[in-house]
Amino acid sequence: MAELIDYDLWGWTPHPEVWVIVLAALAVGAYAARVLAPAAGEVIERRRKGCYLAAVGLLWLASDWPVHDIAEEHLYSVHMVQHLLITLVVPPLLLLATPEWLARRVIDPSRPLARRLLRPITVGVTFNAVVAITHIPWVVNTSARNGAFHYTAHLVLFVTAIAMWLPVCGPLAELRLQPLPKMFYLFAMSVLPTVPAGFLTFAQTPIYAAYDTPLRLWGVTVASDQQMAGLIMKIAGGLYLWTIIAGVFFRWSARQRAADRAGTAAASDELAPPVTAVAGTLTYTQVVEAFEQAGSPPVEYRE
Repeated sequence: MAELIDYDLWGWTPHPEVWVIVLAALAVGAYAARVLAPAAGEVIERRRKGCYLAAVGLLWLASDWPVHDIAEEHLYSVHMVQHLLITLVVPPLLLLATPEWLARRVIDPSRPLARRLLRPITVGVTFNAVVAITHIPWVVNTSARNGAFHYTAHLVLFVTAIAMWLPVCGPLAELRLQPLPKMFYLFAMSVLPTVPAGFLTFAQTPIYAAYDTPLRLWGVTVASDQQMAGLIMKIAGGLYLWTIIAGVFFRWSARQRAADRAGTAAASDELAPPVTAVAGTLTYTQVVEAFEQAGSPPVEYRE
């Protein structure tokens, strides 16, 4: 088994192009916060800064050694984890980090073309079409051999993923879905990957020549690697989206209950007759004062 394990994997491989991208992302974030911010000096919340740093950090993790090297040269299952990070985790974090004023500098939702291109059905279908295309054997094999093609494919996947997440957690209210349509949208996003996931899980022969190599990392066979990739795509990706669906549902349900309670209280206040003092009504205070002024009862009435 020893000759089937590639020990050279653990030799560090620098990826300066990734470092440039990460540093550029940090520089763009700092420039947007300090230079492009409105003159009024709108404060960017700590939560947004945390989301941005988390997004850049996860993008770095998915693109640098050793994840990149394992994903592109050894295990397609790790390649799938890499894809899930750059499509399901990093894009929503970036959108949550983006303030509305910055988003409006990039996107003008009032333009008819922008509204048509960014409709939920358009961005959802486009993203899933790109996902399906990136699993075609020729695309995968070419991406593994050609660095420029590889980065272009990942860039297209990343941009379409950002567009796909706009109806869910985008900073522009005009493009966001209401809770119920949002849950159906996310459900569709969890179902559509079933086709490429099933294609990988149930394949009986190696699909991608780039990953059909004699040196098998950790002794994982080609068939097992493909099956794990399909299961990661369907189960891990599906559970992730279903967790978000559950969060949307519980938040929506809590808001509905709060609104119902507020409506019931308001209705009760409207129906209840106002309590007002009536002229000539004897009050408790007046009774007490009358007893005090009357003094003690006569002796003959005492027991």
